[in-house]
Amino acid sequence: MAELKLLSWNVNGIRAIRKNGFGEWLNKESPDILCLQETRVQPEQLDADLRNLPGYHTDWSNSERKGYSGVATFSKSIPLRVQEGLGLEGLADEGRTIISEHQGFTLFNVYFPNGKMGKERLNYKMDFYDKFLALVNSLKEKDQKIIICGDFNTAHKEIDLARPRENSKISGFLPEERAWLDELVAHGFMDTFRHFHQEPQQYTWWDLRTGARARNIGWRIDYFFVTENLRDAVTSAFIMPSVMGSDHCPVGITLRASSL
Repeated sequence: MAELKLLSWNVNGIRAIRKNGFGEWLNKESPDILCLQETRVQPEQLDADLRNLPGYHTDWSNSERKGYSGVATFSKSIPLRVQEGLGLEGLADEGRTIISEHQGFTLFNVYFPNGKMGKERLNYKMDFYDKFLALVNSLKEKDQKIIICGDFNTAHKEIDLARPRENSKISGFLPEERAWLDELVAHGFMDTFRHFHQEPQQYTWWDLRTGARARNIGWRIDYFFVTENLRDAVTSAFIMPSVMGSDHCPVGITLRASSL
């Protein structure tokens, strides 16, 4: 049975992760599509071998601000169409989104904003959330098959972070942020990991400053969501906590190619 493997990883700087065995890891896992967030790089800062990885077509979206944000999508097959940014009026994308159309689905690789820096950034995050949902919902209503992956910067349920009570007033677990994820699900987008796994202590981000990873005091803030018309195509969803090099770990899904 032919399957497609999709991986997503906030690398917290692609040049740093490269020094920590990124190339070897990629060769070993050999995903059909790899989505990276927080690449923190400008095109002119990339070596040719990283800019054009053997066997992959690569699309980059970069922030105008150096060393900040940025996403990249690596695909073994050349996408049918690629769009950098959401293209929404009144929303500064900051190099946070690549939309790529593939045979059987449209993929959103997104690095959602962090709201911890103050009220202004939280407002920006919520505005980004709302405009993003309106966009993907309009596509879903046309019966498009949609996959959304990336760092959402919000833990959805209490099971999705180690210390929910202590973080209930911190951006990343605020009621309004969690309510938006409720709304995403209510609009017909499925959290693939929770579809297969209900156990606690499954996290994708750990605070490096406190050594939280060794104690597994983490948050699950990296996701793959799919529209309901892709539910039967998803054969597995997983987290890869043993993969080191970033404060996040990769997450992934597999898809049954014949169901696309």
